[in-house]
Amino acid sequence: MRCSIRLMYLFLYNLLQFCGHTWIFANMTARFLSFGGDALDDTFYSVGVVMSSCQLLSALELFHIADGLEKGPLLPRFVQVTERIFLLFVVIIGEEEIQTKPIVCALFYLWNVLGLLRYPHQLMCLFSTPSLNMLWVHHTLWIPVYPLSVLAEGVTVFQALPYFRSQNAGLTQPPSASIHLPYLLQGYLPLLAAGACVAEWQLMRDRRQQLDTWNKKLKRK
Repeated sequence: MRCSIRLMYLFLYNLLQFCGHTWIFANMTARFLSFGGDALDDTFYSVGVVMSSCQLLSALELFHIADGLEKGPLLPRFVQVTERIFLLFVVIIGEEEIQTKPIVCALFYLWNVLGLLRYPHQLMCLFSTPSLNMLWVHHTLWIPVYPLSVLAEGVTVFQALPYFRSQNAGLTQPPSASIHLPYLLQGYLPLLAAGACVAEWQLMRDRRQQLDTWNKKLKRK
């Protein structure tokens, strides 16, 4: 009974995330095909609520891995989840001017592609062993996509810095009374690069282990 409840919970969670990312992908693609470059300006307003919901829900995956509900390395997933939530809720939602930048559209698209690589694979793993082709796709396609998403995150922070600097320049309260957000964002950029390197190394090692294990199983047969 306990196993079936856990299985149902994980199925519903991954299905919800898959549906959310599918809707975002379809919405962004349809808008771009219909309106061209004009669709880039209001990407956040059209899919921002659903994207925010998906990213908040992804924090549950840290508890899934820590509690043993899912198998996987905790560190790279922690880096990915925390950097996305920080960037989305502090930088993008916190500064309205950045929401209309084309880089936000590119960032959302890359995040969405990573989600569409992850959640169908997770659903498949709940009920059967994925094929070698699916394992290869899941563990390989993120190699070019993930660094591009980190690069887009860095560009988003860099473009947001002037707006936060202008906001802080107009403050009348002393700097000690509040956190100087531009300094925080400048410090965040090297942390983002370091975290991405750690996550990349961990995920590549996981890819090698998964594919080696599967190849050994095939040789035994």
